[in-house]
Amino acid sequence: MSKNTTGRVRGLQYGVSGGALALAMAFAGAASAQTAPAPASDEIEAVVVTGFRASLANALDVKRRENDLVDVIKAQDIADFPDLNLAESLQRVPGVSIDRDGGEGRTITVRGLGPDFTVVRLNGLEALATTGGKDGSGGANRGRQFDFSIFASELFNSVTVRKSTSAMNEEGSLGAIVDLQAGRPFDFSKFTMSASAKVGYNDLSRKNDPRYTFLVSNRWDTGIGEIGALLSVAYATRAQREEGSSTGRWENPSVRFNSATAFPCFGAAYNPVTAGAATGGATAATSAACSTIGTVTGGTAPTVTAAAGTANNLWHPRIPRYGRLDYDQERLGVTGSLQWRPTDRSTLTLDMMLAKFQNNRDETYLEIISFARSGAGLPQTDVVNFTADSKGTLIKGTFDDVDVRTEYRHDTLKTEFNQFALTYDTRFGEGGNLKVGYGQSRSIQDNPDQTTFSFERYDSDNYSYDYSANDKLPSFNYGFDATNPANYVYSSSNTLGDASLLRMRPSKAVNTFKTIFADVDYQILDGFKLRYGAKYKEYGFTSWEKRLNSRVLAGNPATTFTSEAAFGLPPGVTVADVSRVISGFGRGLDIPAGVPTSWLAPDLDKLRQKLGYDCNCVNANGDFRLSVQNQLGAMRAITEKDTAFYIQGDFDYDIFNIPVRGNFGVRYVKTEQEATGNYSTGFTTQTVTTLGGTFSQRVPIAMSQTVKRQYTNTLPSLNISAQPFDSFFVRFAAAKVMTRPQLPNLSPGFSAMSQQAQTLTRGNPELNPMLANNMDLSFEWYPDKETLFSVGFFQKDIKSYIQTSSVAVPWADTELPDNLLANGNTADTLFTVTTQINTPGGKLKGFEVSLQRPFTFLPAPFDGFGGIVNYTHVQSDIQYVIANPVYAGTPRALVTPAVMLTQPLVNLSPDAYNATLYYEKNDFKARISASYRDPYLIQVAPSATNNNDVRIKEKTLNIDSQVSYNFKNFTVTLEMINLTDEKDSKLNDSTRMISEEYVHYGRQYYLGVKWKF
Repeated sequence: MSKNTTGRVRGLQYGVSGGALALAMAFAGAASAQTAPAPASDEIEAVVVTGFRASLANALDVKRRENDLVDVIKAQDIADFPDLNLAESLQRVPGVSIDRDGGEGRTITVRGLGPDFTVVRLNGLEALATTGGKDGSGGANRGRQFDFSIFASELFNSVTVRKSTSAMNEEGSLGAIVDLQAGRPFDFSKFTMSASAKVGYNDLSRKNDPRYTFLVSNRWDTGIGEIGALLSVAYATRAQREEGSSTGRWENPSVRFNSATAFPCFGAAYNPVTAGAATGGATAATSAACSTIGTVTGGTAPTVTAAAGTANNLWHPRIPRYGRLDYDQERLGVTGSLQWRPTDRSTLTLDMMLAKFQNNRDETYLEIISFARSGAGLPQTDVVNFTADSKGTLIKGTFDDVDVRTEYRHDTLKTEFNQFALTYDTRFGEGGNLKVGYGQSRSIQDNPDQTTFSFERYDSDNYSYDYSANDKLPSFNYGFDATNPANYVYSSSNTLGDASLLRMRPSKAVNTFKTIFADVDYQILDGFKLRYGAKYKEYGFTSWEKRLNSRVLAGNPATTFTSEAAFGLPPGVTVADVSRVISGFGRGLDIPAGVPTSWLAPDLDKLRQKLGYDCNCVNANGDFRLSVQNQLGAMRAITEKDTAFYIQGDFDYDIFNIPVRGNFGVRYVKTEQEATGNYSTGFTTQTVTTLGGTFSQRVPIAMSQTVKRQYTNTLPSLNISAQPFDSFFVRFAAAKVMTRPQLPNLSPGFSAMSQQAQTLTRGNPELNPMLANNMDLSFEWYPDKETLFSVGFFQKDIKSYIQTSSVAVPWADTELPDNLLANGNTADTLFTVTTQINTPGGKLKGFEVSLQRPFTFLPAPFDGFGGIVNYTHVQSDIQYVIANPVYAGTPRALVTPAVMLTQPLVNLSPDAYNATLYYEKNDFKARISASYRDPYLIQVAPSATNNNDVRIKEKTLNIDSQVSYNFKNFTVTLEMINLTDEKDSKLNDSTRMISEEYVHYGRQYYLGVKWKF
């Protein structure tokens, strides 16, 4: 830093105190203040502040001194915010939004780019932490996303979000690099110990949730130099409840098949009823195969023809239902650090981290299942009457012969993350520094128990649903007592296959990182520092999933092993013997009158006692072996070796009396990938004997395929910071960046195949990385050490993108063996192959505005107030390929052109803001925070959208608050999270905008005490 620049940023040291890790930071800050030399005459005398204001000022100091564009949260920020985990802490940063699963932040989006585009480093090393989620939120993480829900926020003393990059920083991000740093003993000036205990309460689950933290740190002068040691522990349990409605998405079979004759009516084959009349002047026509149109409301009636104007041609909910999910969480985090400073020029640091997160989930639903079945499903269903809206949605109806299901699912979800990192940092010569290190991490996401059990009621009459008044909270009338065991039977496994009486789907994924690096910097000229270095990373990913060995196998319609005799319960065991009643549903939801608030549900504990289904064996009650043969496509192994070299120059000069500093450089990266996938090359016969008898079963012959490839990227970067006026900075950044493809997409195996529907899903190991040219321009004004007003503009010219594509090709072009063909298909039969492809990208543009200021200009006692507010606007459209062109004949001729859909990037909210109002006066502190994000896309066709063009997450506004009072050695706190009980709402289709899911989680409160020594 030049002399002039140094003069302008002096006088910023202050003490920090308060909460868990951050409370202990007071001792380091206080000691520094006591021993600091007297300020020079041209320096500003420092004013010592403590508490939340101090942490904000400290973060601003770091932001101002950085050459790159960064935002920082310091320890007290995290420890004192009413946050459940790191994701919820990060949502306070400008441009950062989060996505919640089960009422808790899980992943982040930075400037409109989702978690796939963000690199996360723990203690300086890239890492990947994964966990599982409910199906509607994407299920288990099998990509490069980092699941922040694993880590307690109290484990870290700083978080840095790097929105621009330099050559010395990690490649792999189009959005941002997030650095999470745990505490180290040399962060503290002397012996430090702090602890906290809280008890929580959720007004929906009505359970108590304890949270504990502890930190101890010390440093000693010895004969071999100074040695320090630190240990921190965070432990919490949480019982969370989620209740609401869902549909399993809406679908229209006539859209899917483009023919009313191929699939006469939605769900199972419907019996015809008498033609009705449509309002608006249209006359209904009778269809020979299914019911005719009913009343059309909300606008002009559609034109009715013999093929259209029936229930078949309307959008309907696949699985209309209400449900309850109970989460039982346990989170343990431990960090340890040892440091040795043999001389004042060298430091050796060993960082260690262990995180264990168990999130068991129980789901129960009362649902209609026959609407989701194909035409082959039994029995038939009668549409008695219905009402459609002007957008072609069947919003109200009465039905006979429907199949009702009550379903219970249990997931045991475990994540274990561990990391160690050894670094050596030393100065040499007059202006040189060397930093070398080695580290490795492992994240194991295990779902050893995913079990679903269900009862059904077949041919139930007089069922009705009504979405017309409120599509988020529909009215259901089942026409029978949903709590009476006599109204249910065991689900028929010979008609429902894997989705029958008992479904078991355990899975596991393991991610590993090994990193070795060396960084050198040397002051070769006054105001110029040369940096260069290298980094090698070896990343490994494996995954598998198992299913019941005797279930119908994908792509094997000849399998007939499954039967009630083999999977039946012991004689005399009734539905009543293995069930329980769910009660008290709907508190705080305002559900319509008549909707059941109690229903019968399977009891897995009772079923386990009766069947012993978790033995993974053939026992007296049936065949309960689990096999990966049923899910060969889920068996994946990816090895990625990344070698990077960089050279960078840091400069700091006065140009025309204006301090200008920054860096420029280039990073060269070589990526080597080895991807292994599995698929079947045919079948063999296996004889199995169970309680139900001896059966011949066809099982697939597994084949693995490994594809190796490599590619290189050259990534230049530039960061400039100019200070034309005192405390005013103008920053510019430009860089070429990359994000590697998602891991499951690289598998050369196929994950699903249907000979009946002529479909196939495969990975693509030849995918290239996504590339972008990023530019940033920002203006920052720091009137004083606690105040910031900034405006930033950014553009990301995304040159390449990866999206799902479906292409119709002859079976012969799939390179799969002909002996897999069935259902009358031949080598010339066209199969729709779904895979991922590289496509053109598009430009992402936006701006951020941030203001942070204590209201010291107000008269006492109002001068204790202060505020933080930031706003981000982002826009970007991508052309999505929802249907590829179809070619036929020899030579090939275009039959159907490609169908393109222009929509924003997935996960992009056009507008987002965060606001905090705080008050600090003497020992009393309080704050309230709000985080808002606009609606955003979850998926775009042809992904799993059931032919809706998009799936949408609606806007959210989360409000949290905290109040605390400091006594001599301890602080009492009250935290209130999700004060408005914000609902989690998902929609289907950009035109119809109809509810897919609408759930809530309740308000969370924590009362606690923090102690420091």
